[in-house]
Amino acid sequence: MNKLMLAGAACTALLATSVFAHGGIYRGPGDIVPPGTTPHRPKTPGAGGTGPITPGPNAPNAPGIGGPFTPGPSAPTPPGSGPFTPGGNGATTPRGIVLSADLSKWQFWWEFNKDPFINLKEAIHAPATVTGSDLYWMGHRRGMHSRDSAKPSESDIQETILPTIKRALDNTDNRDINSSCVVALAKIGRDGDNFKILEVFERMLKKRNQEVRETAALAMGISAMPMAVNALVHLATDDAEGRKLVDRSQVDTRTRAFACYGLGLVAYSNNDIDLKSRTLDTLRAILLDESYNERNIKVAAINGIALLKLKTENMDAKEQKLLAKALATLDEFYAKKAGRGTDLIKSHVPPAVAKLIGRGDADLHKRYKAKFLEQLTSRKKLGNDIYRAAALALGQLVMPRETVKADAIYSMGLLKFFENGKDAQARYFSLLALGQIGGNANRNQLIKVLSRGKKALERPWAAIALGVMSFHKFASDPHATTDVSLSVELRKQLKIVANPESRAAFSVALGLSRCTQAATDLQAMLTKYGAQEELAGYLCIGLALMNHQPSRAAIHNIVKKSVRKPELLRQAAIALGRLGDKTVTTTLIDMLQQKETNLAKLSAIASALGFIGDRRTIEPLKKMLHDDNLTPLSRAFAAVALGGVADKENLPWSSKIARNMNYRGSVETLTQSGTGVLEIL
Repeated sequence: MNKLMLAGAACTALLATSVFAHGGIYRGPGDIVPPGTTPHRPKTPGAGGTGPITPGPNAPNAPGIGGPFTPGPSAPTPPGSGPFTPGGNGATTPRGIVLSADLSKWQFWWEFNKDPFINLKEAIHAPATVTGSDLYWMGHRRGMHSRDSAKPSESDIQETILPTIKRALDNTDNRDINSSCVVALAKIGRDGDNFKILEVFERMLKKRNQEVRETAALAMGISAMPMAVNALVHLATDDAEGRKLVDRSQVDTRTRAFACYGLGLVAYSNNDIDLKSRTLDTLRAILLDESYNERNIKVAAINGIALLKLKTENMDAKEQKLLAKALATLDEFYAKKAGRGTDLIKSHVPPAVAKLIGRGDADLHKRYKAKFLEQLTSRKKLGNDIYRAAALALGQLVMPRETVKADAIYSMGLLKFFENGKDAQARYFSLLALGQIGGNANRNQLIKVLSRGKKALERPWAAIALGVMSFHKFASDPHATTDVSLSVELRKQLKIVANPESRAAFSVALGLSRCTQAATDLQAMLTKYGAQEELAGYLCIGLALMNHQPSRAAIHNIVKKSVRKPELLRQAAIALGRLGDKTVTTTLIDMLQQKETNLAKLSAIASALGFIGDRRTIEPLKKMLHDDNLTPLSRAFAAVALGGVADKENLPWSSKIARNMNYRGSVETLTQSGTGVLEIL
């Protein structure tokens, strides 16, 4: 794996790139240390955090949290995510952590949630289409095959990719290559002809390196193999069998937390109700155990429960009982007495509830909607973490007032909090929630904010909310048409607001809204502001989202010229992939084969190849992985790319956790400092 910090800075300088070993794509804030808290430092290397965080002055994570993490394959921060410092001049620690970051920027939310909107793999392997055609806009195209699709075949995977990765893993103890290969095998999610991947992961659990151990635990979950549950339960609970698996006197906190996420990932991908029940029983015991209050494990348990993926309609008695038990578990923890440290952990509960039950108007939905609205509008001072969580949850639970009249109160409550709330992040999440809920009334309110709100702060969030609303409108109605008045307003804002971050948001919103008339505007701006890395990257994404095929040549040229601009390189490569351009893989392979020590560039290329690459990239990547003349980092990134090419899933595995999550409730093993689960490619 290799914590490839794809924390790109689509934001003008969205967080300085942080690079760590772990083979991951960092989508979110690189240093989301909750305001007013000091991260717990483990007493011994590799022990992970043990105990609650106590209030203290703001402090970035220091090297050594969770074990010996040293620079390793790290992807460039994806535009709009990663550590951001206004103007790009923020000071950093030796690990690249930006000390000052405005985490309320819209780019953070986008980078955590963008995968379903871009849906890159499906675009790559879909039939070639033209802008505005019915075929392009028909949504999921399962069963269709592109005439020139070069997806790896079963024999490619079984006879070449799996043996290549396994051989690399067996021939070195280099941490970067080991962790990258482990995650690559997990993403492929199948046994080789002569080896079983779960046995490979169990061997890695005994490695002395902390990163490799925790990566192996998470890989079991990424593999989605039901047989992984036994080991994950033992690791998560730190029982005798778990300690035997790691060959240590205890399972460290970080590995336990990664195992909790792993349990959730396996449960998500399997319909076996008994497997889901065992997962819930394990995570419930961990969450409600009051003998310790280690926030990393508690947050992991909550998010693991959120991944159970239970049906909410046509459920049999066993399924109903399991859902009720999951909700009761979350309710019991959420009812704990408030406190700053506890609130941070509790802020993961409302989004978890929303993931479990989804949007609806059943009595169950009414109960939670009323509960979260009461907290959002309470006259009693609650913590900002709770306000943020309530807004995010309402965005996933509430129905448009045009569909369910009684739900108007919730949209009105969100609007009121945006207008009068004190916490900026919760206010912006409220705007976003209005867009996720949808409906004409919410659309009209959002357009008012888009035209009259604060240019650099509120208008970008209103634009993204409107873009999300439009995207879901098209997804639910194949006959929907472009909102002309919205298109006009977004184009107007693109011209009158000079702030680059705002223009980047308008570009993405125009793409999500299929405002193809704005393509010429975006092209002209790309020509004029191509040197502004963040803005140029999002202009490329906007053009790709509206499927503007004539832009392919210009964007490909940007890829070639972005040798020293890894974040722009990554955005442009993703845009080309979204446009169905497969020729860019040759350009990227040439770049990856060069003698290179720039981790951000390496990770940008590898992640792009993983998404865009096809079977033609297999041989050059194979040669790279086994080329001793290359640096271990270059070889590790070749493994990352191979795993992406043969990935069993269309969307990145981490999107299951990241979507609609309260990323502001950050802990070290989730989204902090390049060592969290969401920072792994």
